[in-house]
Amino acid sequence: MIFKLQTPYTYARHKEEKVVRPLTHKDRVNADRLVMLVLLAIAITTAVIFA
Repeated sequence: MIFKLQTPYTYARHKEEKVVRPLTHKDRVNADRLVMLVLLAIAITTAVIFA
């Protein structure tokens, strides 16, 4: 016979949903700067490796 045990995962579906707010212009600019910095670092690294 299988007993259903109370686990912490039983009530996982009852959590409140996370409120997602739209990105502001400042957030987008910061994200773009971070992406450009990473791309620049990759370009410099590959140039050093293949040169």
